[in-house]
Amino acid sequence: MFEPRVALASLSGEADASWAHAVESHVGCAFLGGIALDERTREAARAMVDRDRSEFLPDDPVAFIDEQLATLADAPLRPAFNVRSATVDPVERAAAVCQRHDAIIEINAHCRQDEMCAAGAGESLLREPDRLAEFVETAASRGATVSVKGRAELDGVSLPAVAQVIEDAGGDMFHIDAMDSEPVVDDVTGATDLFVVANNGVRGRKTAREYLSYGADAVSVGRASDDPETLHAVRTATSEWFAQEVSP
Repeated sequence: MFEPRVALASLSGEADASWAHAVESHVGCAFLGGIALDERTREAARAMVDRDRSEFLPDDPVAFIDEQLATLADAPLRPAFNVRSATVDPVERAAAVCQRHDAIIEINAHCRQDEMCAAGAGESLLREPDRLAEFVETAASRGATVSVKGRAELDGVSLPAVAQVIEDAGGDMFHIDAMDSEPVVDDVTGATDLFVVANNGVRGRKTAREYLSYGADAVSVGRASDDPETLHAVRTATSEWFAQEVSP
């Protein structure tokens, strides 16, 4: 999927191509975004900006995705784009753009902001498996590599069951914000053949190895994604881990 098995996790309104370029030598993947694609989620994003959250709000979000991915064409990493939408049509268009750039499209089932959930995006998709499956199927139909970003500790939601929905719908990856429930990664990896990226609190060797011990295929770094020292430590830990796995 990508090497080294360290990713930059999307930071709303901050994770653009220049952010990825700044630390590109330390990671194998960078999830840009998130970005709101349709009018319902763009309206939610504008409301979030009004209360001092950062958001990407270009006039044409799909063109923005295309431009940002083109900027990373020569970068030594695999680009990805985290998208939020309440409707499938713009996801299909974004997936086609990602496919052309050999980029991963990531369906955001993670955002817990009230405005985004009320619009029918973000973590609300974890509670509606049929809708989530439709988003994944639509993106996969364009030949794109499809990830879903989701979070643990949501009442009434089983992440292993969500993983099975993603897999059955033709998805490739599950990017899990483990919150304070790190062992959930083990539950998911035992239930699916998806490529699992573990996220939350990855700050160095210890945390990276903990997630890898639960079966994660890769880890991602969020708030510390602009810290080369942290990224170097995480990259070293993951490279050592997988080198041990393949040693005779």
